[in-house]
Amino acid sequence: MAVICVAHAQINPRATALTQNLYAKLASSVGKGVYFGHQDALAYGLNADGTRWVGHADRSDVKSVTGQHPAVIGYDLGHLELDSLRNLDKVPFSRMKENIVATYRRGGLNTISWHPNNPVDPKKSTWDKEEFTIRKILNNENHRKNYLSWLDKLADFFLDLKTPEGELVPVIFRPFHEHTGSWFWWGADHCTPEEYITFWQMSVNYLLKTRQVNNLLIAYSTDAFRDRAHYLERYPGHAYTDLIGMDTYHRNAPESNASFQSELSRMLSILKVLSDESGKPFAVTEMGLEQITVHDWWTRILLPVIGDSGATYFLVWRNGYDKHYYAPYPGHPSVLDFRKMIRSKKILLEKGIRKQNIYQR
Repeated sequence: MAVICVAHAQINPRATALTQNLYAKLASSVGKGVYFGHQDALAYGLNADGTRWVGHADRSDVKSVTGQHPAVIGYDLGHLELDSLRNLDKVPFSRMKENIVATYRRGGLNTISWHPNNPVDPKKSTWDKEEFTIRKILNNENHRKNYLSWLDKLADFFLDLKTPEGELVPVIFRPFHEHTGSWFWWGADHCTPEEYITFWQMSVNYLLKTRQVNNLLIAYSTDAFRDRAHYLERYPGHAYTDLIGMDTYHRNAPESNASFQSELSRMLSILKVLSDESGKPFAVTEMGLEQITVHDWWTRILLPVIGDSGATYFLVWRNGYDKHYYAPYPGHPSVLDFRKMIRSKKILLEKGIRKQNIYQR
């Protein structure tokens, strides 16, 4: 079992000054408000009648109901490895780059996940099982070369995130998440803890050392976990992780309201201890209640637990279509409660994060 016992700083000594500044600000953000994040917030969303909008300039559902964008915007690079022009949710990678730069220039934070197809059998998706994929990559030269070629495509993408002035935009990269579950090819039933750790370390070394992608912060995030030992079972080590986090979703509401609060509080408490011991900031890297069926969920269920938790940010999942959404949109019954949560000043949107100048010392 990995043990966190002393403070460790940012893992990449060659990181750009902006990336170092960002890390320092995130590590010292406790008590200054929790940033609110939304996946694909600038790419698409919902109109008041439940129809979709796609690709509107400077639009997000959160801005439509509050007047400002989320503090944190999430993106996914799935299908970049296949040389597609669009990701697995049909977002053009060119537009994604533009939005990442625009969010940075407004003072916001960008975080990127990756749902790649299977490197052993690229016809299979992230969710299609090719048993012991990681073992095959580690032990077969051809599979390993193919996987590293995919990392090259990610590195090229990250190194192309530049402002008109030529500044590299810092981003949080969160690979191989929810690995305590087994729905992805890298999940717990498909590799040993040692294999997962070796695979993670190889991937981070390739991006940071071989390709010298110096604008990344690396995030480690599990799915729901039982206890400290379960959380740390596949932890790759301080030298390979900048930020720790978890993904957790509220399901079967309202019957599960109390149990969701209790479990969220329990896991956040463990993350807070690990963060205090390591100096690593922590976040709820994915969460949400699909369709927000509890209309005062923001202030009655979420805010009492997360508002004073010490978390840097929490990110709700995407507003994909009328049956699959996690943030309010115009006309949704939870809009007033969401605004009330923001008025508490414990949860910050874009104006709040901009005041903190997270890219400046």
